[in-house]
Amino acid sequence: MNTKEFALKWIKSWNSHDLEDILNHYSEDIEITTPMIKLAGGINTGTLKGKTAVAAYWKKALEKIPDLHFELLEITESVHSIALYYKSVMNKKSIEVMFFNEEGKVNKVIAHYTS
Repeated sequence: MNTKEFALKWIKSWNSHDLEDILNHYSEDIEITTPMIKLAGGINTGTLKGKTAVAAYWKKALEKIPDLHFELLEITESVHSIALYYKSVMNKKSIEVMFFNEEGKVNKVIAHYTS
């Protein structure tokens, strides 16, 4: 799958609110760092590890924000990684850097948000 295809599928998955579809993009050992985990989850490190923990967090987030909608603005790529610039929750803009494993699944994410 090329970069643009991945980005469009990823956005579509999130906008569908289908947790299983969202999780299909990620490896079992996914590690996610985002200030939203710190804000919403009260986890000071802002990091979650493992698909089970991430799924539980996202399930709560999707329930809390039923009108969640992402709008893709830009796609950038590097070696085994992609950065998506998109309009996120609370009208914030986000840059999400995703790293891929050998199977093409995202195994690390670092998200940045506008203040």
